[in-house]
Amino acid sequence: MDFVSGLRCRECGRTYPAEALHVCDYCFGPLEVTYDYERVTATITRERIAAGPRTIWRYGDLLPVADPNPVDLGAGFTPLVRADRLAAELGLGELWIKDDTANPTGSFKDRVVSVALTKARQLGFKIAACASTGNLANSVAAHAARAGMDSVVLIPHDLEKAKVTMTSVYGGRVFAVEGSYDDVNRLCAELTSEQPEWAFVNVNVRTYYAEGSKTLAFEVAEQLGWQAPDHVVVPIGSGSQLTKVDKGFKELWQVGLLDEEPHVRVSGAQAEGCSPVATAFAEGTDAIRPVKPNTIAKSLAIGNPADGWYALDTIRKSGGSCASVTDDEVLDGIRLLARTEGIFAETAGGVTIASLAKLVAEGVIRPDERVVAMVTGHGLKTVEALADVVGPTATIAPTLESFAEAMAADAEAASTQRSSR
Repeated sequence: MDFVSGLRCRECGRTYPAEALHVCDYCFGPLEVTYDYERVTATITRERIAAGPRTIWRYGDLLPVADPNPVDLGAGFTPLVRADRLAAELGLGELWIKDDTANPTGSFKDRVVSVALTKARQLGFKIAACASTGNLANSVAAHAARAGMDSVVLIPHDLEKAKVTMTSVYGGRVFAVEGSYDDVNRLCAELTSEQPEWAFVNVNVRTYYAEGSKTLAFEVAEQLGWQAPDHVVVPIGSGSQLTKVDKGFKELWQVGLLDEEPHVRVSGAQAEGCSPVATAFAEGTDAIRPVKPNTIAKSLAIGNPADGWYALDTIRKSGGSCASVTDDEVLDGIRLLARTEGIFAETAGGVTIASLAKLVAEGVIRPDERVVAMVTGHGLKTVEALADVVGPTATIAPTLESFAEAMAADAEAASTQRSSR
């Protein structure tokens, strides 16, 4: 059932029909989907959700499109991993990792694209398009192929090779643009008016696309036995994901799926080389100053985040914080998560884990809190970042003697490292 009431401007409150609109004609504020929550409440139950598919579409009553056959590769219902070994290293009592590396194309973008292309197809679009730092390009190309739609994706020219290869293999058009993501995004905004028959998932159908991120909150609450956590840590690129995670927890309470009103503290994570939201938070200002990205965390390298102010506002109102970490700390975060929990995250995941560690060390995240960290993409997408810091323990001859010598040398090195701590 479709419970969408329409669209509403997040700034002036003007309302619009549920069409391919994303900006208010009056004040140019962003539009947001609105729902008839009374009707949702009368329909949705935990049992109804449990009887649904093990994908994001089990929460279809709270998504902005009703379709019995959505454009679906199986996104969602990814593992929520109890991370006791990582918690012990950081000094936390209860830590969970929301592992979106398990999505069909290896990132959380499958959630938003499944929703966006289902709505785009319903609205009559035949071509799927986007501006992307990589993960979105992968997902749009894959979902378009599944739906029988053509795809056109635009990416920065210096994107990681794995992401370029993964996007190209699905058979759509891939254009590498000389410039940063912000240059790519500006070009896509111009193309939207030139190609009105194209569904740019993060431009003209962005209003619907963004709603897919709510499913992270829905799943976390369901996987915790229909309870909300105390604190979540979310990486920030455009800032949309963070705001929608917050919205998701609140919606669950609004429609009666949670027994207690959630008070989830939401903290953001950024790389120092592209940290306009973290900088504004640290300076206590509302101004999100655009920056020129310079970080290995390319999937978060958005220097002028579209939802930056809204992410900042969400963080402050929830009582959270926003950390930024160096590229070296990002690599340390990737290795820490892999070593303790067996989860290989891309550089954005390294940002999340390193920021988590920093916020714990600063006392922002407390040991008595139930904490969830969002790991949003698979490490195989960004292996170049680790090329110089991980590799074979040793190269040996094919003899027992050579193996024994290498083992002894490694044990001695490990002992020296432990004693120097």
